[in-house]
Amino acid sequence: MKCPKCNHSQSRVVDSRHADDMNAIRRRRECENCGTRFTTFEHIEVSPLIVVKKDGTREQFNREKILNGLVRSCEKRPVGLQQLEDITNRVEWKLREEGIAEISSRDIGEYVMDLLMHVDQVSYVRFASVYREFKDVDQLLQSMQGILKENRRSE
Repeated sequence: MKCPKCNHSQSRVVDSRHADDMNAIRRRRECENCGTRFTTFEHIEVSPLIVVKKDGTREQFNREKILNGLVRSCEKRPVGLQQLEDITNRVEWKLREEGIAEISSRDIGEYVMDLLMHVDQVSYVRFASVYREFKDVDQLLQSMQGILKENRRSE
């Protein structure tokens, strides 16, 4: 690591600890040439995850889009923001864990709905109605019948 003051390439680590978010390591270094102390951060390099949208376009995965959709579907429902962040985290972890480079927005939406159904069924129906683009009431009723069947199985 080059010293920011004298550009000398040799430094020693004086202190090393996890950064606040536990996703990085913070290191205090001291230049072996001039004695200047400076801080560096070490992060894991995450390869970009590409989402293939319905129209075939591709864009980089954006966890905020999932969270925003969940927040909208859970308005005026007894669902806390922490629960929605947990769902978003679980979706992202699953996608990263699979190690795939591309995934369809459809697959992401299905996984979100699977998790949301167990948190709040009304919010699930709201999310599904936007995500699946129900054309009529019959499609909405079919989705709700699926929830009822799931409830009966779990009783």
